[in-house]
Amino acid sequence: MKLKLTTLALGAVMAASPVMADLVFPSLSYRTGPYAANGIPFADGYEDYFTLLNERDGGIGGVPVKVIECETGYNTEKGVECYEATKGEGALVYQPLSTGITYQLIPKATADGIPIHSMGYGRTSAKNGAVFSNIFNYPANYWDGASIAVKHIMDQEGGDLSGKKIALVYHNSAYGKEPIRTLEELSKKHGYDFLPIAVDHPGQEQKSQWLQIRQQRPDYVLMWGWGVMNQVAIQEASNIRFPMDKFIGVWWSGSENDVLPAGDGANGYKSLAMHGTGSDYPIYADMQKYVIDAGKAAGAGDQVGTVLYSRGMYAAMLAAEAARTAQEIHGTGDITPAMMRDGMEALNITEARMAELGLPNFGPAFSVSCENHGGPGLGMVQQWDASTKKWSLITDMIESDKAVINPLVEEDSSAFAAENNITPSCS
Repeated sequence: MKLKLTTLALGAVMAASPVMADLVFPSLSYRTGPYAANGIPFADGYEDYFTLLNERDGGIGGVPVKVIECETGYNTEKGVECYEATKGEGALVYQPLSTGITYQLIPKATADGIPIHSMGYGRTSAKNGAVFSNIFNYPANYWDGASIAVKHIMDQEGGDLSGKKIALVYHNSAYGKEPIRTLEELSKKHGYDFLPIAVDHPGQEQKSQWLQIRQQRPDYVLMWGWGVMNQVAIQEASNIRFPMDKFIGVWWSGSENDVLPAGDGANGYKSLAMHGTGSDYPIYADMQKYVIDAGKAAGAGDQVGTVLYSRGMYAAMLAAEAARTAQEIHGTGDITPAMMRDGMEALNITEARMAELGLPNFGPAFSVSCENHGGPGLGMVQQWDASTKKWSLITDMIESDKAVINPLVEEDSSAFAAENNITPSCS
């Protein structure tokens, strides 16, 4: 079941309608605006996975799921409005799909006792569960991503980056700024020159940035982009003939929507990946039978198997497994947000369980703890083949440099704790 409502209409409908299901998962989506091309497939994958659980399994632990979708337009203020409008419906966990919205919701959700899962985005230091009790960002965060990208570049350069220049083209927002500190620290460690280049929202105009890249001639360009910014950057890189195999986006800059507009010019472009993609996983037979062919898909059904559809499905799967864990811990199917938080902190994703779910070798095996809300910090690199119009994984899992990242997490989370009078605790 699903409700697709505007922020203004949402409260009135809820006041007039009875609760229709026991396990409530809000979807703070954006199907409109300059980020819609990336927001739509994620929202479709997220909702379709829960629909599959309802239609095939009768929900989670026998309890039906209700997805409440609220349009944010990737706007922080609207995202907060959606949170306020839906939290009273028994919302178990929020996945804002926006670093800006996540930053605003951290104090609100913590005070309300509702967990947030900012999977691979948001405030990186929320990895420290002793400070951020209700915030989770497993299986990897932005600082992991920055380190993984640098490790891949080191591999390409025979392990030596001294004298190299690495540029970062980034969305000029909390999201895009997240990796800067890490890349600065890694530049000190490995001896490369670091060149950050900001792109203002929404990123449709980047002529000056790519003129700067052409003039500065970096050896590699990293990108922390989203929505139309990614398409424009890849086209501009192609226009100046920047080597695509030396242009690497974060996992939010590596979908089909980002590369297809550039045609052959995008060939060889790389991005990080936190999971597999494509429709060759066993789960898709059930998805086709119970959701797509049954006419119950959240969208047109044309996004199945794409990178961001897969990511939305992955986010829903992790939420469902955390809910199942919470049910087991507390001995009840009708869990509360506080119980959901317990399930998220006790989550243990094994390869055997992934295979049972029809997603063998899809993502990393990992477990969560109070000390580590961020997971193992693993990622892969994928590369675009314009001739086949497909992404291919070109590396195994790469582990981030914890010797650099963990101290940064400790420093930032400790500062947050001091500012907000939080006593870190894992009791």
